[in-house]
Amino acid sequence: MQLSDYQRAAVRTDQRPGADLEAITIGLLGLAGEAGSVATEYKKQRRDGAAYRASKIRMREELGDVLWYVADLCEKFGLDLDDVAVANLDKVKDRWRPSPHVEPFDRAFPEHEQLPRQARIEFQLRELDDGRTASAMVWNGAPLGDPLTDAARVEDGYRFHDAFHLAYAAVLGWSPVMRALMRRKRKSDPATDEAEDGGRAVVVEEGISALVFAYASAHDYFDGIQHIDQPMLETIRTLVGGLEVSVLRSADWERAILTGFEVWRTLNQTHGGTVELDADARTLCVV
Repeated sequence: MQLSDYQRAAVRTDQRPGADLEAITIGLLGLAGEAGSVATEYKKQRRDGAAYRASKIRMREELGDVLWYVADLCEKFGLDLDDVAVANLDKVKDRWRPSPHVEPFDRAFPEHEQLPRQARIEFQLRELDDGRTASAMVWNGAPLGDPLTDAARVEDGYRFHDAFHLAYAAVLGWSPVMRALMRRKRKSDPATDEAEDGGRAVVVEEGISALVFAYASAHDYFDGIQHIDQPMLETIRTLVGGLEVSVLRSADWERAILTGFEVWRTLNQTHGGTVELDADARTLCVV
């Protein structure tokens, strides 16, 4: 049976048809009640174990009631249950399944305009003339960008936040910040250089790094954490809307963020170190 066929059959048994406020309220309360009944059946199963022989039959019945109310509410809200199911599968795939193969966004550009596929970057702590401590990156024996301080009243290790940009470059194949620092902007195509590698894209990436860092500071900087809350990932997807990286999934962003913070935590604890980037393997690690 197709879900849309089930929906049409289910609504014919609706004792409170229509889409007025009272009808919708009854449907929502019914869904909540039946979801509670599913939990109650599971409680009985856990409590009585094998002695509760009706468990599977009762669970089928209660889940069927949940499905009926879902179909009924779809009808009241003008939705098609088939479409709802497909959209949900797309959402789940985006959230939990990384992109099977990430093609470099700069693959068609000259090598000198491509982000490096492999690289080693050293993070060194240096004391500035005014006594502040800064992190400086060195790549191929030359400085990479300017030394960074925490730029805050309290030291929190943000001076190592370029690890996040390197993780975006390694896992996502995307980092306007690193592209600018490494002088790998795609100037052979002015439109791409402006829209994808320009100042606005750089601001978006820096904003994402600052936003996630603030979130991470309340979550032990993701130490021991394997997943990031969906609203945070949805916010990031909104920020990058219209940019080339928007084709990647939330699962890709989660991997990039957690990779970056794993490297950041090590750099912060060891006061620097050498980071190895492998964009082909989509990895970044401290060596």
